[in-house]
Amino acid sequence: AAREMMAFTLGFHILLVPLGVALPAITLIANWRGVRKRDDVALLLARRWSKVMAVTFAVGAITGTVLSFELGLLWPGLMGKFGDVFGLGFNIEASAFFLEAILIAIYIYGWDRLSPRAHLWTGVPIPFVSMIGVASIVAANSWLNTPQGFTLGSDGLPKDVDVASALFTPAFPYEFAHMIIAAYLGAGFLVASVYAVGMLRGRNDRYHRLGFLIPFTVAAILMPVQLVVGDQITRMVIREQPVPTVNPFPAAAALCEALGVAGSELPVERYDNGATHLFVALGSEAE
Repeated sequence: AAREMMAFTLGFHILLVPLGVALPAITLIANWRGVRKRDDVALLLARRWSKVMAVTFAVGAITGTVLSFELGLLWPGLMGKFGDVFGLGFNIEASAFFLEAILIAIYIYGWDRLSPRAHLWTGVPIPFVSMIGVASIVAANSWLNTPQGFTLGSDGLPKDVDVASALFTPAFPYEFAHMIIAAYLGAGFLVASVYAVGMLRGRNDRYHRLGFLIPFTVAAILMPVQLVVGDQITRMVIREQPVPTVNPFPAAAALCEALGVAGSELPVERYDNGATHLFVALGSEAE
């Protein structure tokens, strides 16, 4: 049940992430074009996209809050034991979230209240702050894939935590690049599709053409980059998380006792990927 609940919330939350991460930058491109070329159509697009940006950010904040509670409630063993190792990313994300909320509020409030250039500059930090939030969450997820930055004590609890090592794991640069580009692809194509539908229905005015061109160009430029990043992620997974090889573990009774099922005669197997990865599972005979 925990997996289903987490999957449902994540599945809904990730639909909002591309707009929350990439739409500020796309909006600023339209805003910059409007200010530089005195383009009223581009400014109108930027104003409308900023409203969508605010709504998706607010709804995403709600689903993100639910996810934070689910981590503690549904996975208390994981968070209770290793939360001190990889939990810093969540604290960084919370700070980035509040900062982004303030910046978005200033940007939207600044329409018609600040000079065009001053208003444009109030929005410049938003894409960078959103990237910090993404980086912090991706760092936590990367740690789950390639855990490091700690040692296990004799009591089985982590100690000697290296914060930098726990945040910047081998999987982090690949996952971060992949997530950022995916957000821009998703937001770019989604926003462009709205105006593409309008153009297919005969609305070939400049408003629809520019509304299609700006986000589509961003996504089209990044598409080939994502192909390269995806290939590199695959290579990283093969290198850091190789396919397990099965080796029967002879001391089944001792291992069952360590797992809290002392006295069980269930067969136990060890999946050993090398010095850094060790998986333990019940054998097929237990089914």
